[in-house]
Amino acid sequence: MKPTAILALSFLLPLLAFLTNLPLAFSDGEQVLDTNRNPIRPGLTYSILPAIRGPDGGGLKLGQTGNSPCALTVLQDPFTFFGSIPVKFTIPGDSSGIIFTGTELEIEFVEKPECSESSKWLVFLDEAIQKACVGVGGAEGHPGQQTYAGKFHIQKYYQFSYKLVFCITGQPTCLDIGRFNAQNGEEGKRLSLTEHEAFRLVFARPFEDDKVIKSVA
Repeated sequence: MKPTAILALSFLLPLLAFLTNLPLAFSDGEQVLDTNRNPIRPGLTYSILPAIRGPDGGGLKLGQTGNSPCALTVLQDPFTFFGSIPVKFTIPGDSSGIIFTGTELEIEFVEKPECSESSKWLVFLDEAIQKACVGVGGAEGHPGQQTYAGKFHIQKYYQFSYKLVFCITGQPTCLDIGRFNAQNGEEGKRLSLTEHEAFRLVFARPFEDDKVIKSVA
């Protein structure tokens, strides 16, 4: 077995063991709402923001990490609350336009990096820090790193807030997406798969970022 595959398995197996009670499919789905309590819809743009403002506040941006040729790693920037790069959601094979908690989703930034043909989110293993991180740019944007096929889901997480999870194709579990400070000079925290605290977030229409909930219970 290749060293990369061994490292990937050594990272994922403890997570999978820890999360054996988290089902792949969610039967209690409800419509996902934005900060104005309107249902979010495929094709529209949204800013993903922390549910609570404070020292850890800030929207999403792209940063250059590891072996990536340019800024292709998703970071949560503590200083960019109103400048978050908007995303849009796609439901593969479904044109109903209804996004429920547990709906399989593809997520992509509306702004594509110049060095990449794709702004669609993926998960890759950064061997240097042994973390599975969220990025864009396809496998070619993360040379030498393992990437994982799968879909993103939205789950309810406390009142009026949500979390993202990533379901790896062929695995019986889904993993929460949290934030990780690599402490190597990166201007923000990476979004990464975690067995600890998930990133508690809300969805705001970009032109309404100033109306985002300041504090939720």
